[in-house]
Amino acid sequence: MSTATYLFIANGAVWLGVAGYLVFLAAKSSGLEKRVQQLELLGEDNDG
Repeated sequence: MSTATYLFIANGAVWLGVAGYLVFLAAKSSGLEKRVQQLELLGEDNDG
């Protein structure tokens, strides 16, 4: 295989890694947002 082929494969691997990391961050953010909402509801119960 030529150098250009290796470069193309490496570029694809990097972008797949970036996309996977963004999906991971989105999932974590969603989970954290749910947890914050739960804590806010618990805080409202304790205020009354």
